[in-house]
Amino acid sequence: MAEFTGLTWDHPRGRQALERSAAAGTLIEWDVHPLEGFESSSIDELAARYDVIVLDHPHLGDALATGALQSLDTVFEPEWLATLRCVGPSIRSYELDGHLWALPLDAATQVSARLPERVPENPATWADVVELSHHQPVALSLAGPHAYLSFASLTVALGGDPTDPGDSGLEALDLLRDLQSRAPAGTESLNPIGMLERTHTERDIAYIPLVYGYVPYAQAPNPIHFGDAPTAVRSGSTIGGTGLALSSRCTPTPALLEYLRWLLHPVTQATYIPDNAGQPAVRSAWLSPSVNAASSEFYLATFTTIDSAWVRPRVAGFTPFQSEASRVLREAILGERSPASALAETAERFAALGVRT
Repeated sequence: MAEFTGLTWDHPRGRQALERSAAAGTLIEWDVHPLEGFESSSIDELAARYDVIVLDHPHLGDALATGALQSLDTVFEPEWLATLRCVGPSIRSYELDGHLWALPLDAATQVSARLPERVPENPATWADVVELSHHQPVALSLAGPHAYLSFASLTVALGGDPTDPGDSGLEALDLLRDLQSRAPAGTESLNPIGMLERTHTERDIAYIPLVYGYVPYAQAPNPIHFGDAPTAVRSGSTIGGTGLALSSRCTPTPALLEYLRWLLHPVTQATYIPDNAGQPAVRSAWLSPSVNAASSEFYLATFTTIDSAWVRPRVAGFTPFQSEASRVLREAILGERSPASALAETAERFAALGVRT
């Protein structure tokens, strides 16, 4: 029986490297839950059952409010933590109240995805995307929390602040409504994995301007080509990825800490992680010629976008907020309510949270 229990998410990118590591089954027994559980599960309930939890940074607000996690700068040497060099704001997204709460295992942000036989060149701007949508099927990622995340990224690209979107928010919703009016039927209900799976197998989606990058689809036969997100005033994307956190119930041993150090080691991140369907977080792995050669240049092609990605607020209640905000904004994008009323309701819900960035 393993000494520790761990929880990750049910996709090869989330589970394969962890389950195949030498520690699996002896040091850590890994359980999995679906992407929807990863995006919306109650972190305090998970922390009561697991020692090591793979999570996303918006969970931190609720985790700290309930004391579910322990800060990693109290268990790892500051000198080692200072050596971590990850892409974009990956490390910063897990820092709150002067402490680090998770180690960036996996880095991801919303980027563009295209079928090269239908879209030979990546559209550079949102104006280019609108033009493309009149000639090729363009889909938006709107299921689950992703309507809010797409809206936030486009608001950033238009020069606005998703926490106070104003005119940029209205412009973003108008643009998303226009694109959705020509989107392939049924795409609005697909999560990123389902969207990319359909794109790869059915080839009836030519381009997605904002979807979380999944490197396995860049490595498969007839790969999807990923690229930077389109720009307007600037680049706009919302950082995702995953971090390794320790629950408050966990009493880490030297062996456990060494295992977590190994997962973040630059050599592991550039070899073992990508060799086992993972998506590294360490900067040197993203810039590695061999890692890029094996993934249709996935990392270099999206590096500019992830390096400037927006970090969501880490505040108690944000995870359910983004799900509810997505429902409201999705109704506006699908033409079921006015953009102004959707923005007003979203702003009211956000104001009730308070903001911690």
